[in-house]
Amino acid sequence: MHSRIGVGLGGGFYPAPHRYELFLSASCPRSLRVSITLGLLGLRDSVTTTLLTHPARTPEAFASLRSAYEATVHHYDGPLTAPALCDRWSGRIVSNHTPDILRDLAGLLSGHDEACPSALHPPALAADIEALRELLDRKVTPSAAPSERSAALDVMERRLSLHPYALGAELTAADVDLWVALVQPGPVNSLCPYPRLQEFVRRLGDHPAFRCAHEVASDAA
Repeated sequence: MHSRIGVGLGGGFYPAPHRYELFLSASCPRSLRVSITLGLLGLRDSVTTTLLTHPARTPEAFASLRSAYEATVHHYDGPLTAPALCDRWSGRIVSNHTPDILRDLAGLLSGHDEACPSALHPPALAADIEALRELLDRKVTPSAAPSERSAALDVMERRLSLHPYALGAELTAADVDLWVALVQPGPVNSLCPYPRLQEFVRRLGDHPAFRCAHEVASDAA
């Protein structure tokens, strides 16, 4: 489901405060990216979030998500995946594609557009943000080969020796992706050889948007 927020010829999903709801999974790195992004953009009060844990612990949340999928696809019988952005007015899923959700949060939902781009997604760094996200999703995961993970971490360590953030002097969406990748469970002491990455994790972990999102996910898991 890959719809986007925007004003089309037929109306469609246009931005409005309190219109949208995000279903997030407590154990999902993609959901943590979305939750941190909400905090960085100041959207926690205008976009409702519903946290999914185990179906037995959050049955109403799962029932609401199923209703949204069934309202979107007739006789839907597939998995209830999250993150999922839902339109509360129609009860339908807008998107369950995380990159699109993140772009929409940083775009029209936070009051930004081409004339006034978000600092999290500066147009000049769009390709670099996507490239880094793909690298992290392939090589900095608990299931990645140790040699590939080490090579990717070496690249990140060198970058952080030149700048305070992943792509330069300012915090962007790439830093959200990198931080989430680094705090996911993995090999014990895997960051010991990387002092700049350790400092990066500590520094961003002290930021309210990162700290709050991580604490909520950890408490619910």
